[in-house]
Order: sequence, then structure tokens, then C-alpha cells
Amino acid sequence: MYKRETWREKLADDKDLPKVVPIGGKMSKKWGEGTCAIACPREIDAMMKKVPRGKLVTINELRAAVAKKHRATIGCPITTGIFAWIAAHAAEEDAAAGARRSTPYWRTLKMGGELNPKYPGGVQAQRKKLAAEGHKVIARGKRLFVSGYERALVRP
Repeated sequence: MYKRETWREKLADDKDLPKVVPIGGKMSKKWGEGTCAIACPREIDAMMKKVPRGKLVTINELRAAVAKKHRATIGCPITTGIFAWIAAHAAEEDAAAGARRSTPYWRTLKMGGELNPKYPGGVQAQRKKLAAEGHKVIARGKRLFVSGYERALVRP
């Protein structure tokens, strides 16, 4: 019988990463020439853990940090988002198991300061955690954003 991997196991699976690959094919139309760094899940988790209370980071800042660390032109937009999602769920798994400290994933926003509906509990849970840290969350249509998020950004 197949046993589903836990989020912690997914986070710990490096999948032969990190690596740097040339930008080519369809990616080159959007990202141009150069190289793309693909972090391992634990690298993204480690960066997210460094965001202090009251501060924020976006996926784009994480991508820039990955690119800089691995001396690449860009950090992979797809895997960075996926690994942040895995880190968020692993953190909730840890919290449910009684861990006193886990990755403060709610401080990691999408581009433009948008809350991430794919995080545990959806945008309402993220909104509550951000409000508890003093951030004002506003609605733009059906999407939620942190007002003035730029002032709270940190570079990982």
C-alpha cells in the first residue's frame, strides 16, 4: 500500500537540487538569456525562517536571493513558489505536532504583497496572523493584499 509523504518529508527531499541551468526554450522568451537557479526546498524554508516578526518578504525577494546565492541570472519562479508552499504546510504539520517554533510562512507574500490562498487555512488564516503582527490587509476585488507591504520588506 502507498504511504503518502508528509510535508516534512517533502521539505527534506532535495531532488538533486540546488542546481543552475541555462535559460532556454519557452523560458528565454520571458526571462531572456542567462542561467536559472533552482533552490532545494530547505533553502527556501531557511530563507523564510529568517523573516522577523513584523517584517515581510515576497516570492520575488526569495527568487532574487536564490539567484544571488547561486550566481545565476534569475531564481526559478515556479519552484520557489512550490517550495514556499511546501514549507508552509510543513510548518503547520510541525505546529500540529506540538512544535513551539516553526517557519513563519504567513510573512511570505506573493508578488505585489498579495496573500497566498494556497497556504494552510487560506487567505483568512494568513490575514489573521499578519494582523496579529500589525499589518493591515485590504481587499482588491476578491484578492487580499498587505497595505504598504513595501515598507516592511526584508531581503533574505
